[in-house]
Amino acid sequence: MRALALLVIVALIWAVGLLAFGARVERSTPAAEPPVADAVVALTGASTLRLEAAVKLLENGKGRRLLVSGVNRMATRGDIKSVTKAQKPIYDCCVDLDYTAADTAGNAEQIADWAKSKGYDSLIVVTADYHMPRAMLEVRAALPGVKLTPYPVATETLDASRWWADGTQARRMTIEYCKYLAILTRESVKGLFKPRPAATKSAPAKPQAAKS
Repeated sequence: MRALALLVIVALIWAVGLLAFGARVERSTPAAEPPVADAVVALTGASTLRLEAAVKLLENGKGRRLLVSGVNRMATRGDIKSVTKAQKPIYDCCVDLDYTAADTAGNAEQIADWAKSKGYDSLIVVTADYHMPRAMLEVRAALPGVKLTPYPVATETLDASRWWADGTQARRMTIEYCKYLAILTRESVKGLFKPRPAATKSAPAKPQAAKS
């Protein structure tokens, strides 16, 4: 009986968390105007809207360069320029493409390598609204100490205010929530076992000469 009660409690907590996750996604767009950063990074996906948004940020001077991470290996630079509607001069000079990343963890690794090689200390992260919480966890884990500003883009095929009313949308949100929880748990566990910096010992005080 106790096991059943515990299971019900866990299920309720999970369900409340899912609803809170959905509300967080709904509130995240439209994104606020981001501050100027060293660079902009965009994580690819089914929609090209996030890539268009990232290019607009670059063209508006929100960053010096743009990395598009997770590009399909069959796509050319010309293909990406076409779907992003980028201006040719800024695209040719300031847009880098990553063909290596195959998932969000891979995106984070490639973004970290790129940012470190450029010496960047601040990034604007662009991805889909429902994907942003997990993407921020992964990128933050790969780039501790770097200032990250999320710039979520609304998903055309997701009604964030009524995702629960459609089977396909509910499945997408539930799967993303479970993936988010998995990464959140991983990072929390890693934090528990992270060695703490050794305390610095202060030098012993020098004895003072006795006053006459």
